[in-house]
Amino acid sequence: MKKRILLVMGLLLVVTLLTGCTEFDQPITPESKGFWNEYIVYPLSMLIVKVAEMLGGSFGFSIIVVTLIIRLAILPLMIKQTKSSKAMQALQPEMQKLKEKYSSKDQKTQQKLQQETMALFQKHGVNPLAGCFPLLIQMPILIGFYHAISRTRQIAEHNFLWFDLGSPDPFYILPIVAGITTFIQQKMMMAGQENNPQMAMMLWLMPIMIVVFAINFPAALSLYWVVGNLFMIVQTYFIKGPDLKKTTAAGNAGGAKK
Repeated sequence: MKKRILLVMGLLLVVTLLTGCTEFDQPITPESKGFWNEYIVYPLSMLIVKVAEMLGGSFGFSIIVVTLIIRLAILPLMIKQTKSSKAMQALQPEMQKLKEKYSSKDQKTQQKLQQETMALFQKHGVNPLAGCFPLLIQMPILIGFYHAISRTRQIAEHNFLWFDLGSPDPFYILPIVAGITTFIQQKMMMAGQENNPQMAMMLWLMPIMIVVFAINFPAALSLYWVVGNLFMIVQTYFIKGPDLKKTTAAGNAGGAKK
């Protein structure tokens, strides 16, 4: 498990380096150089512009439509990642028994634990790294779209509903909605893992971070977060529907006993 965490952290570090964070404040143009700019950010920027032209010049509606298009495009990866996560979660009781059986910290015992754990994975056809590869593909796309919104200067020149896309929401409505939808999405994704202290911390930490960022960032990004979160809530409901119902039923039963 530790190796898996380190691998995920390594993948995220690579993605962060690929995103060209030092160019975040530079406008994206046809002259922007580098693989990241030429093949990810600029094409996504042009997609936003072209969709806006088709929608009568509304960049707000364009961000909504393109967000939905991208989320639908990576939906198969999300489903695969969710299935992998569910498979790993189902094996947690057996993995815990192995840890208790081989609780000694000496090298031979730990090697035996690793062998037994791998045998358990093979028996159930579970690949502990299967959830990492979809994440590696998704992250550059989502971060690239985030960059495209921030670095497409035409967006900052337009407004949508009650706010200017290039300025923070003056009434803080979008940041609050972004925080609430982030909390709901996290709560649904973590169904059945509420007793995990790290998960519980992330449940509250992520929404707070999103609200803080959304208050200070252009409203176009807040709009992107809200639409993306709403899509994820609907997606999670359909993918994890049975698990969510079981968790709710268990919670209600526990409350009735008290």
